Amino acid sequence: MVSSTRFLRARFIAEGDLSFARSLIEQHTCTHITATVYESSLAELEEKYPHVGENVTIIEDGGGIIRYGVDATKMKPWTNGKRGEGIMERVVFNFPHVGGKSTDVNRQVRYNQDLLVKFFKQAIPSLSLKHGSSIIVTLFEGEPYTLWNIRDLGRHSGLEVKESFKFQAKAYPGYKHARTLGVVKGKNGEVGGGWKGEERPARSYVFVRKGEGAVMGDGKRQREQSSDEGTDEELDDSEEWEGIGDAPGDEVDNDIMEETDED
Repeated sequence: MVSSTRFLRARFIAEGDLSFARSLIEQHTCTHITATVYESSLAELEEKYPHVGENVTIIEDGGGIIRYGVDATKMKPWTNGKRGEGIMERVVFNFPHVGGKSTDVNRQVRYNQDLLVKFFKQAIPSLSLKHGSSIIVTLFEGEPYTLWNIRDLGRHSGLEVKESFKFQAKAYPGYKHARTLGVVKGKNGEVGGGWKGEERPARSYVFVRKGEGAVMGDGKRQREQSSDEGTDEELDDSEEWEGIGDAPGDEVDNDIMEETDED
Protein backbone atom coordinates (compact mmCIF):
# COMPACT_ATOMS: atom_id res chain seq x y z
CA MET A 1 0.00 0.00 0.00
CA VAL A 2 2.83 2.39 0.80
CA SER A 3 5.48 1.02 -1.56
CA SER A 4 4.27 2.85 -4.68
CA THR A 5 4.10 6.22 -2.95
CA ARG A 6 6.95 6.23 -0.47
CA PHE A 7 8.92 8.77 -2.50
CA LEU A 8 6.25 11.48 -2.59
CA ARG A 9 6.91 14.82 -0.95
CA ALA A 10 4.60 14.88 2.03
CA ARG A 11 3.93 17.11 5.03
CA PHE A 12 2.23 15.82 8.16
CA ILE A 13 0.53 18.44 10.30
CA ALA A 14 0.26 18.35 14.12
CA GLU A 15 2.05 15.04 14.54
CA GLY A 16 1.87 14.91 18.33
CA ASP A 17 4.49 12.47 19.63
CA LEU A 18 5.71 11.75 16.07
CA SER A 19 5.07 8.01 16.33
CA PHE A 20 3.21 7.92 13.01
CA ALA A 21 6.00 9.67 11.10
CA ARG A 22 8.49 7.35 12.77
CA SER A 23 6.54 4.29 11.62
CA LEU A 24 6.43 5.55 8.03
CA ILE A 25 10.20 5.95 7.97
CA GLU A 26 11.17 2.94 10.08
CA GLN A 27 8.62 0.39 8.89
CA HIS A 28 7.77 1.60 5.37
CA THR A 29 11.08 3.25 4.33
CA CYS A 30 9.27 6.43 3.26
CA THR A 31 11.38 9.43 2.28
CA HIS A 32 10.78 13.16 1.71
CA ILE A 33 8.69 13.34 4.88
CA THR A 34 8.35 16.50 6.94
CA ALA A 35 6.49 16.21 10.24
CA THR A 36 5.28 19.38 11.96
CA VAL A 37 4.27 19.95 15.56
CA TYR A 38 2.56 22.87 17.28
CA GLU A 39 5.06 22.98 20.13
CA SER A 40 7.80 25.60 19.68
CA SER A 41 10.78 23.40 20.55
CA LEU A 42 11.92 19.87 21.29
CA ALA A 43 12.09 20.75 24.98
CA GLU A 44 8.43 21.80 24.99
CA LEU A 45 7.46 18.68 23.06
CA GLU A 46 9.30 16.49 25.57
CA GLU A 47 7.34 18.07 28.43
CA LYS A 48 4.16 16.65 26.90
CA TYR A 49 5.60 13.42 25.51
CA PRO A 50 8.71 12.37 27.52
CA HIS A 51 9.35 9.47 25.14
CA VAL A 52 9.42 11.61 21.98
CA GLY A 53 13.22 11.89 21.82
CA GLU A 54 13.61 8.40 20.37
CA ASN A 55 11.03 9.15 17.68
CA VAL A 56 12.82 12.37 16.76
CA THR A 57 16.15 10.57 16.44
CA ILE A 58 14.77 7.84 14.18
CA ILE A 59 12.94 10.34 11.96
CA GLU A 60 15.97 12.57 11.50
CA ASP A 61 18.39 9.65 11.05
CA GLY A 62 16.01 8.30 8.41
CA GLY A 63 16.12 11.51 6.39
CA GLY A 64 12.92 13.05 7.71
CA ILE A 65 12.53 16.66 8.78
CA ILE A 66 10.78 17.99 11.88
CA ARG A 67 9.42 21.52 12.03
CA TYR A 68 8.43 23.08 15.36
CA GLY A 69 5.95 25.87 16.04
CA VAL A 70 3.66 25.16 13.09
CA ASP A 71 0.03 26.26 13.54
CA ALA A 72 -2.28 24.50 11.08
CA THR A 73 -4.44 27.63 10.77
CA LYS A 74 -1.59 30.04 10.08
CA MET A 75 1.18 28.00 8.44
CA LYS A 76 2.99 29.51 5.49
CA PRO A 77 2.78 27.76 2.10
CA TRP A 78 5.61 25.43 1.12
CA THR A 79 6.66 26.63 -2.32
CA ASN A 80 9.62 26.46 -4.67
CA GLY A 81 10.65 30.05 -4.15
CA LYS A 82 10.41 32.76 -6.81
CA ARG A 83 7.72 31.05 -8.87
CA GLY A 84 5.62 30.53 -5.76
CA GLU A 85 4.39 27.11 -6.87
CA GLY A 86 3.51 24.51 -4.26
CA ILE A 87 5.87 21.57 -3.85
CA MET A 88 3.87 19.15 -1.71
CA GLU A 89 2.23 16.11 -3.27
CA ARG A 90 0.54 15.25 0.02
CA VAL A 91 -0.48 17.43 2.96
CA VAL A 92 -1.84 15.23 5.73
CA PHE A 93 -3.77 16.38 8.80
CA ASN A 94 -4.75 13.53 11.07
CA PHE A 95 -7.42 13.75 13.75
CA PRO A 96 -7.76 17.54 13.84
CA HIS A 97 -9.49 18.90 16.91
CA VAL A 98 -9.34 22.24 18.69
CA GLY A 99 -9.32 20.59 22.10
CA GLY A 100 -11.28 21.75 25.09
CA LYS A 101 -13.67 20.08 27.49
CA SER A 102 -16.76 21.99 26.48
CA THR A 103 -19.98 19.97 26.43
CA ASP A 104 -21.60 22.45 24.04
CA VAL A 105 -21.73 20.33 20.89
CA ASN A 106 -22.77 23.20 18.61
CA ARG A 107 -19.86 25.32 19.74
CA GLN A 108 -17.40 22.45 19.34
CA VAL A 109 -18.70 21.82 15.83
CA ARG A 110 -18.31 25.49 14.86
CA TYR A 111 -14.79 25.73 16.27
CA ASN A 112 -13.64 22.57 14.51
CA GLN A 113 -15.22 23.60 11.22
CA ASP A 114 -13.38 26.90 11.52
CA LEU A 115 -10.15 25.01 12.16
CA LEU A 116 -10.57 22.91 9.02
CA VAL A 117 -11.59 25.83 6.79
CA LYS A 118 -8.50 27.78 7.86
CA PHE A 119 -6.33 24.70 7.39
CA PHE A 120 -7.62 24.11 3.85
CA LYS A 121 -6.97 27.76 3.00
CA GLN A 122 -3.37 27.52 4.18
CA ALA A 123 -2.70 24.06 2.73
CA ILE A 124 -3.98 24.51 -0.84
CA PRO A 125 -1.15 26.87 -1.95
CA SER A 126 1.36 24.22 -0.83
CA LEU A 127 0.01 21.59 -3.24
CA SER A 128 2.17 20.78 -6.21
CA LEU A 129 0.72 21.54 -9.63
CA LYS A 130 1.24 17.87 -10.37
CA HIS A 131 -2.13 16.30 -11.15
CA GLY A 132 -3.42 14.32 -8.21
CA SER A 133 -1.64 16.18 -5.44
CA SER A 134 -3.92 15.89 -2.43
CA ILE A 135 -4.83 16.92 1.08
CA ILE A 136 -5.75 14.06 3.42
CA VAL A 137 -7.77 14.56 6.60
CA THR A 138 -8.51 11.72 9.01
CA LEU A 139 -11.42 11.88 11.45
CA PHE A 140 -12.98 9.50 13.91
CA GLU A 141 -16.25 8.03 12.69
CA GLY A 142 -19.62 8.87 14.21
CA GLU A 143 -20.85 11.96 16.00
CA PRO A 144 -19.81 14.64 16.66
CA TYR A 145 -17.33 14.28 13.78
CA THR A 146 -19.97 13.65 11.11
CA LEU A 147 -21.60 16.92 12.16
CA TRP A 148 -18.55 18.78 10.89
CA ASN A 149 -19.63 17.99 7.29
CA ILE A 150 -16.04 17.79 6.14
CA ARG A 151 -16.96 17.26 2.48
CA ASP A 152 -18.88 20.53 2.45
CA LEU A 153 -15.98 22.36 4.08
CA GLY A 154 -13.63 21.08 1.39
CA ARG A 155 -16.06 21.90 -1.40
CA HIS A 156 -16.43 25.50 -0.24
CA SER A 157 -12.64 25.72 -0.11
CA GLY A 158 -12.23 24.70 -3.76
CA LEU A 159 -11.64 20.99 -3.15
CA GLU A 160 -13.52 17.75 -3.68
CA VAL A 161 -13.30 14.30 -2.14
CA LYS A 162 -11.59 11.90 -4.52
CA GLU A 163 -12.05 8.93 -2.21
CA SER A 164 -12.21 7.90 1.43
CA PHE A 165 -11.01 4.80 3.24
CA LYS A 166 -10.95 3.20 6.65
CA PHE A 167 -7.85 4.03 8.60
CA GLN A 168 -5.92 0.96 9.82
CA ALA A 169 -3.59 1.85 12.69
CA LYS A 170 -2.27 -1.72 12.84
CA ALA A 171 -0.55 -1.14 9.49
CA TYR A 172 1.88 1.16 11.29
CA PRO A 173 3.79 -0.74 14.00
CA GLY A 174 4.73 1.54 16.86
CA TYR A 175 2.07 4.14 16.14
CA LYS A 176 0.09 5.34 19.16
CA HIS A 177 -2.56 8.04 19.08
CA ALA A 178 -1.14 10.98 21.05
CA ARG A 179 -3.50 13.01 23.23
CA THR A 180 -3.52 16.78 23.02
CA LEU A 181 -2.69 17.11 26.72
CA GLY A 182 0.33 14.88 26.31
CA VAL A 183 1.04 11.84 28.46
CA VAL A 184 -1.66 11.60 31.13
CA LYS A 185 -0.62 10.39 34.60
CA GLY A 186 -2.80 9.23 37.45
CA LYS A 187 -2.72 10.47 41.05
CA ASN A 188 -0.06 7.89 41.84
CA GLY A 189 2.17 9.31 39.12
CA GLU A 190 1.80 6.35 36.80
CA VAL A 191 1.03 6.81 33.13
CA GLY A 192 -2.69 6.42 32.58
CA GLY A 193 -4.18 3.79 30.30
CA GLY A 194 -7.71 3.24 29.10
CA TRP A 195 -8.56 5.43 26.12
CA LYS A 196 -6.68 4.42 22.97
CA GLY A 197 -7.48 6.48 19.90
CA GLU A 198 -5.69 4.07 17.58
CA GLU A 199 -8.35 1.45 18.37
CA ARG A 200 -11.27 3.73 17.54
CA PRO A 201 -12.91 3.49 14.06
CA ALA A 202 -11.77 6.31 11.79
CA ARG A 203 -11.89 7.35 8.15
CA SER A 204 -9.49 9.29 5.93
CA TYR A 205 -10.74 11.68 3.24
CA VAL A 206 -8.59 12.40 0.20
CA PHE A 207 -9.22 15.90 -1.17
CA VAL A 208 -8.03 17.07 -4.59
CA ARG A 209 -8.54 20.36 -6.40
CA LYS A 210 -12.06 20.75 -7.68
CA GLY A 211 -12.47 19.07 -11.07
CA GLU A 212 -9.56 16.63 -10.68
CA GLY A 213 -11.45 13.87 -8.88
CA ALA A 214 -13.62 12.93 -11.86
CA VAL A 215 -10.63 12.03 -14.03
CA MET A 216 -8.35 10.36 -11.50
CA GLY A 217 -7.75 6.69 -10.78
CA ASP A 218 -8.13 3.69 -13.09
CA GLY A 219 -11.15 5.04 -14.94
CA LYS A 220 -13.23 4.99 -11.78
CA ARG A 221 -15.98 7.56 -11.71
CA GLN A 222 -15.43 10.19 -9.07
CA ARG A 223 -17.80 12.98 -8.17
CA GLU A 224 -17.88 15.73 -5.60
CA GLN A 225 -20.13 15.23 -2.61
CA SER A 226 -22.11 17.99 -0.95
CA SER A 227 -22.55 16.41 2.49
CA ASP A 228 -21.29 13.66 4.77
CA GLU A 229 -24.24 11.53 3.68
CA GLY A 230 -22.64 11.28 0.24
CA THR A 231 -21.22 8.23 -1.50
CA ASP A 232 -17.65 9.10 -2.42
CA GLU A 233 -15.35 6.33 -3.58
CA GLU A 234 -14.93 4.25 -0.43
CA LEU A 235 -12.02 1.84 -0.56
CA ASP A 236 -12.32 -1.43 1.30
CA ASP A 237 -9.45 -2.94 3.23
CA SER A 238 -8.19 -4.92 0.23
CA GLU A 239 -7.86 -1.98 -2.15
CA GLU A 240 -4.75 0.14 -2.55
CA TRP A 241 -4.76 3.85 -1.98
CA GLU A 242 -2.49 6.11 -4.00
CA GLY A 243 -1.26 8.04 -0.99
CA ILE A 244 1.00 7.77 2.03
CA GLY A 245 -0.36 4.81 3.94
CA ASP A 246 -3.71 4.96 5.70
CA ALA A 247 -2.84 8.26 7.34
CA PRO A 248 -3.45 7.76 11.02
CA GLY A 249 -2.06 10.52 13.22
CA ASP A 250 -2.47 12.70 16.25
CA GLU A 251 -4.82 15.31 17.61
CA VAL A 252 -3.86 18.86 16.82
CA ASP A 253 -2.97 21.66 19.17
CA ASN A 254 -3.82 25.15 18.00
CA ASP A 255 -4.70 28.54 19.40
CA ILE A 256 -8.40 28.71 18.52
CA MET A 257 -9.35 27.73 22.06
CA GLU A 258 -7.77 26.41 25.24
CA GLU A 259 -5.47 23.48 24.54
CA THR A 260 -7.02 20.74 26.61
CA ASP A 261 -8.17 17.25 25.71
CA GLU A 262 -11.76 16.64 24.68
CA ASP A 263 -11.91 13.18 26.23
